[in-house]
Amino acid sequence: MPASSSPVPPDPGARLRELRLRRGLTQERLAERANLSLGVVRKLERGGTARLDNYHALARALGVRTSALFESGGPHSRTRGDDDNIDLLLLRQAVAPPISFSGRVTAPETVAPEPDLPRLRATAQEIGTAYHQDRYGEVAELLPGLVHAAHAAVRHYDSGTEHTEALRVRSDALQMAGRYLTQVRAYDLAHTALRDAIEDAVRVNDPQSAAAAVYQQGWLLMRQGRLDEAEQVSTATADFIEPRISRATRHSLGAWGKLLVHGSAAAARNNKPQTAREILRLGRTAGAALGAGQAVSVSSWGRFDWRTVAFQGIENQLVAQRPDRVLRLAERMPTPAGRKGLLFMRRHLLDVAQAHVMLRDGDGATDILWSLWAETPEWLRHQRMAEETFHEALGRSKRRHLTSKQRDLAAFFGPQD
Repeated sequence: MPASSSPVPPDPGARLRELRLRRGLTQERLAERANLSLGVVRKLERGGTARLDNYHALARALGVRTSALFESGGPHSRTRGDDDNIDLLLLRQAVAPPISFSGRVTAPETVAPEPDLPRLRATAQEIGTAYHQDRYGEVAELLPGLVHAAHAAVRHYDSGTEHTEALRVRSDALQMAGRYLTQVRAYDLAHTALRDAIEDAVRVNDPQSAAAAVYQQGWLLMRQGRLDEAEQVSTATADFIEPRISRATRHSLGAWGKLLVHGSAAAARNNKPQTAREILRLGRTAGAALGAGQAVSVSSWGRFDWRTVAFQGIENQLVAQRPDRVLRLAERMPTPAGRKGLLFMRRHLLDVAQAHVMLRDGDGATDILWSLWAETPEWLRHQRMAEETFHEALGRSKRRHLTSKQRDLAAFFGPQD
């Protein structure tokens, strides 16, 4: 690749300013085109950050791919604290141990009994269940031991069926580590875990397990703003594992459908709406093949059915800044009863809350966020979109005094950064 004739901007804010000036736009005009506040544009150009949806809106207003705002060859312009290194020390030691000439450096091991592979598999399932129930403290406590035990099992069984099973268990354990680390925004460590999980799955010729880890990797890449790669890795893997519909199992349909949903999400965020629609059309095929049924994989990609595809279609409308269409489509979706139903659609409900804010209905957004806070606070704590949606709703409220729901949410989210 030829060298650039000018320095590459070190952060998205500098890149945004460069593209804006190239097009002869003032900050005010760009904010108007993107349907964002002037404060958002000013904040970003000063080096601040925002939700990926805001970057998408700005990219669309500038006529570029969203990923173009993140194309940078320079180092990070700000220093980072070491708190996450301490908080994640045990998991960091398990997922990314130091390497020497002879391989991984491990702590001296005492004489241990033969690894119990069925028990390790059961523990992995228990941790997967804890994650989906938002018991993140339990996940963080148990994951390091499971990953260490899986490494030990792979070393102990160096051949045969036991070695293959040990690799499968380690792949599952690393997938869960990658999913948890992505949730808490330890992205580089999550990438290490998911890369190793994919390699283990490939070594034992398990395309379904590899696809599940690639699905998690797609989520990670989207959170990092690596939208081109997220789309490419998701769709390429979906092509590779595409099942014959007449013979497909629920699990194979679910894995295929989930990858397509992620590919569509990445394309939509990358200002490629036609591509997003085409990918999602294939996803509908997977959902239709399941009929009224549901595919479930607790320890990897979760749940998939026709609603998963519908929710993604609605989310794509939000990314395209069509909040009225988001609400119309959301009204047609059945609302499952009970906490399980809310958990299944909670990410969708954040989209609906954001659509209310875009239409200046702060109370509608607050009601949704409050119901999520009441039922699933640990998950909500890690959703930056939820925090920003609440502060936007609060900023547009015409009330002189906070309601009880607003006070609860203000105490939960804290002051705006």
